[in-house]
Amino acid sequence: MQVSIFKKFSFSSQKSKTSLVWSTIFLSGALILSNILGLLRDRIFVWRFGAGPELDAYYAAFRIPDLIFNLLVLGALFSAFIPVFTSYLANKQKDEAWHTANSLINIFTAGLFIICILAFILTPYLIILIAPGFIHDPSKMQTTINLTRLMLITPVIFCLSNIFSGILNSFKRFFAYALTPVVYNLGIIFGALYLTKFYGIYGLALGVIIGAFLHFLIQIPSVLLVGYRYQPVFDLFHPGFKQIIKLMVPTAIALGISQITLIIYTVLGSVLRTGTIAIINLTNNIQTFPTVVFGISIATTIFPYFAEKASQEKLDEFIKHFSWAIRQILFLIIPSTAGLILLRAQIIRLILGVAKFTWSDTRLAAATLGLFSFSLVAQATIPVLNRAFYAFKDTKTPLLASFISVLVNIALAYYLAYYYFGYQDGAKGLALAFSLASFLQAIILVILLKKKVGFLDSKTIIISTIRILIAAFLMASAVYGTLYLVAPFVNMQRFVGILTQTICAIFVGIIVYFLLALLLKCKEIKVVNQLFRVKK
Repeated sequence: MQVSIFKKFSFSSQKSKTSLVWSTIFLSGALILSNILGLLRDRIFVWRFGAGPELDAYYAAFRIPDLIFNLLVLGALFSAFIPVFTSYLANKQKDEAWHTANSLINIFTAGLFIICILAFILTPYLIILIAPGFIHDPSKMQTTINLTRLMLITPVIFCLSNIFSGILNSFKRFFAYALTPVVYNLGIIFGALYLTKFYGIYGLALGVIIGAFLHFLIQIPSVLLVGYRYQPVFDLFHPGFKQIIKLMVPTAIALGISQITLIIYTVLGSVLRTGTIAIINLTNNIQTFPTVVFGISIATTIFPYFAEKASQEKLDEFIKHFSWAIRQILFLIIPSTAGLILLRAQIIRLILGVAKFTWSDTRLAAATLGLFSFSLVAQATIPVLNRAFYAFKDTKTPLLASFISVLVNIALAYYLAYYYFGYQDGAKGLALAFSLASFLQAIILVILLKKKVGFLDSKTIIISTIRILIAAFLMASAVYGTLYLVAPFVNMQRFVGILTQTICAIFVGIIVYFLLALLLKCKEIKVVNQLFRVKK
C-alpha cells in the first residue's frame, strides 16, 4: 500500500522543490568556499609549524572546548531545538517559539559560562588524561594547557551563534548561516598569518576566538529580520524548553560518545610518533571536504522539511524527501570518493607539501587520507539518517547506533594503531578504524529507519546507486589514465607540475562522469534543470 501511495506522490509544489534545490546549491557553494579557506588555513599551519609538537598541542587543546560544545549545545540544536521551534511555527504560535528560544539562550549561556570556568581551573588535570604522552615533554604539556584555557571562551560564543543558526534553519533562511564557517575560517587565517608573528602558536587560538565572534555576529541581522527580539527570560518550566531538554539528552550523550572517540584518538596519538595528532587532524580536514559540502549541506537544508512533514504526519512526503536527499548525496559523494583516493598523494603534496612537512610526513598523510576517504559514503549519509530520526523526535535510535559504532571504533583503533601499523604508522590504523566504524553506524541507521517508517524507496535508491557506481568506475579509470598521460609533460617535483596534473585529472574526471551520468540516465543530474522549469 505504501508503494502505491508513493508512486503517486510528487513534491507538494514544484516551487517548494526548487526552493530546496536552490538552498542546497547555495549552502554547498558557501561550504565549498569555507572548505577551500580551511585547506588554505591548514597549509598556513604547516608552513608556520610543520607536523610537529606545536600543532599536536594545538589540536589536542580543542578536545575540552569541543566536548563542552557538543554535549551541551550541538545536541540541543539539531536534535531538539529545530523540531520544537518548527512545531510552534507550523501551529502559528510564534510568541511561544520566541519565548522558548530566549529561555534556551539565557539558560544555556549562563550554564556554559559556569562550566567553562570550572574547566579552566581543572585544565591541567584534564590534559593529563587527554594527552598522557605529553607528560614526557613539559613544554608541550604547558602549551596545550594554555591553548585550552584560551579557547574555553568559544563554547559560550558558539552557543549563541548556533541557536541563531537553528532559528534561521527553521525559517529556511540559509544565507547568513551559510557564511558562518567562511568568516570563522577567515578569523583563524588572520590569526595564523599575522598573530602568530607576535604570539607564536597562541596566535592560532586567538584566531579561533576571533572567528567564533564573527560566526556569531554575521547572523544577528538575519535573525532580527525574521522577528527575533531578545528577552531576559529564564523559564525552566516552559513546555518547549522542557521538551528540548528531554529530546537533547540522548543526542548529547551520542555526541559525547563521538567526542570520546576523538579524545581516545588524541590519547593514542600522543604516545605515537610526534606529529601523529597533527596528521590525523589535517587529513581528516581534507577528507571531510566532500562530506561537508554534499552531505552536511543537503542534510541541513532537508531537515526543516523532514521536521515539517513528520509533524504533519505526511509519511509519504517525508519518504520522498528522504529518497531525494540520499540519491543526491550518493550521486555526488561516490565519484568524490574515487577521486580523493586516486589523487590522495597529489592532494597532500599540494595542500601540505611545504618545507617543514617532511617526505615521511607526506607519505603517512597520503596513506591516512586514503583510508579516511574509504568511508565517505557512510560519513555523508549519516547526517541525513540522523536527522530523519530527529524529525520524528526520536533521539534514542541515533544514540544507540553511535554508541555501538564508537565502541567498535575504539577497539579497532587500539588494535590497528598499536599492533597492526605500529608506532611510526599508527595514524593509518586510526583512520581505518574510523572508516570501518562509520560504515557500521550507517548500516545500523538504515536498518532501524526502515523498521520505523516501513518503506525507504529502496528500489529507486538501489537502481540509482548502480548507475552511479558504473559511471564512477569508468570515471576513475579516466582519472587514473590522465595522471599517467600528463606526468611525462610536467615537472612532478614542482608545485606547478603537480597542480597541472591534478587539475587535468579532475577536469577529465568531471567531464567523463557527467557524460556517463547522462548516458546512463541518472535522474540526479537533472535536478538543476528543474530550477528553470518553475513558473514565475
